[in-house]
Amino acid sequence: MTKDIFGNALLDYQNGNYSEDIITWTNISDKDELPLPYLFRPYSEMPKLEQKALQLCKGKILDVGCGAGNHSLWLESKGFDVKGIDSSQGAIDVCKRRGLKNAEYKALLEETDTFDTILLLMNGTGIFQEMKQVTKYLKHLKRLLKSKGQILIDSSDISYMYEDEDGGTWLDLNSDYYGELDYFFSYKGEEEAPMKWLYLDFETLKTACQTIGLNCEKVMDGEHFDYLARITNS
Repeated sequence: MTKDIFGNALLDYQNGNYSEDIITWTNISDKDELPLPYLFRPYSEMPKLEQKALQLCKGKILDVGCGAGNHSLWLESKGFDVKGIDSSQGAIDVCKRRGLKNAEYKALLEETDTFDTILLLMNGTGIFQEMKQVTKYLKHLKRLLKSKGQILIDSSDISYMYEDEDGGTWLDLNSDYYGELDYFFSYKGEEEAPMKWLYLDFETLKTACQTIGLNCEKVMDGEHFDYLARITNS
């Protein structure tokens, strides 16, 4: 049973009890603060990559891992039919309090409806967790797509995190894919059990899509080794 530390932090901020930020770290990186106000950012403060994804949305939209609902609320304000889902009950409670009409506490693999646009932002490939699950998740996403639908997903090529000072990399070619991380976070002294979190470079994502009959094109590069991709039925 997870403690839903992430959801508790969002609820604190929503309820005016903001006193500290979430602390995150991975098995290859040191502790870092994730500021709660950033998780409530308006469209004007979103990275260009996220703004571009929202501009490309069409039809009936599923926002996967909707968090505090920033993307869903902006889309709803533009008249779109949006459903936000998240595996954090606290996040969904916050979405509802912020006025999102359709927010549901559920995992992606439990979703059965179909959509014109499926949005997976803030390292959307993270939800796949591990390389061995990528195909399972992509097949499920394909089933949720209407015939001319699209998946808008972002990630990063984190090979730069393995570079030494001389510019060489110390990737262990005998180990698992370098984008598979253990992701930890704590809030107000409470620590959550680590999550598996996957960063996928674009070519690897594209190949995975092609093997199950999906097209994958890069829409744009972000400012820090990240990219936005658009996946469609081939």
